[in-house]
Amino acid sequence: MSLYLILMLACFGPCFLLSFDKKVAFFKNMRFFVPAVFAVATPFLIWDQYFTINGVWGFNESYLQGIFIGSLPLEEVLFFFVIPYCCVFIYEVLIAYFPNASLNNLTKIFSLIFVLSGTLLALMNLENWYTLSACSLAVMCAIFAIRGKYIWYPRAIFAFVVAQLPFLIVNGVLTGAATPEPIVWYSEFHITGVRILTIPLEDVFYNFSLLMPIIGLYHYFKFRFHKNSR
Repeated sequence: MSLYLILMLACFGPCFLLSFDKKVAFFKNMRFFVPAVFAVATPFLIWDQYFTINGVWGFNESYLQGIFIGSLPLEEVLFFFVIPYCCVFIYEVLIAYFPNASLNNLTKIFSLIFVLSGTLLALMNLENWYTLSACSLAVMCAIFAIRGKYIWYPRAIFAFVVAQLPFLIVNGVLTGAATPEPIVWYSEFHITGVRILTIPLEDVFYNFSLLMPIIGLYHYFKFRFHKNSR
């Protein structure tokens, strides 16, 4: 079994088992998660395919199963379903166990720093495909959520911040923190070169732009279902 696949299973397994926790009962919400993740993962996979073909990033076959869907390894495709599953699970856990958490200050400070830094990075790196696209999309997602005053957004920020520790571990392994060569490599021509350990800074913005729309759609489907059930 490939290291990349082992990593995805290691992420998914504990979250899946804990999703049956009675207080969280995340397994009951699959009807809302599935359409949300497919709606967002599909364009991200197209984006991923395009950047892979054009050498913005790529994959070390030494750490792969060798099964490809287009130019993407199977493990990379699974990434777009496993990581959102884990993040939405964290989102629900925090709601269940910290229902009264005060998140106004966290949301305001995070959003301000995130939007300003993302905008500056995008404007200063117009020729870097990854920097420009990831930062621009993340900033647009944040501004859209802020302007919409969506009830889910503060909780989503809380979940995103909490998820940064496992994010550092998973992305660290993917980018070579624990292996002689990275599982996923990035062209130095399309990133700033600023890294968190071995992780390109752009990955933080990329993950934000993946996860926020999924949580937003998940909340929308869940809210609509419960509203129609009354």
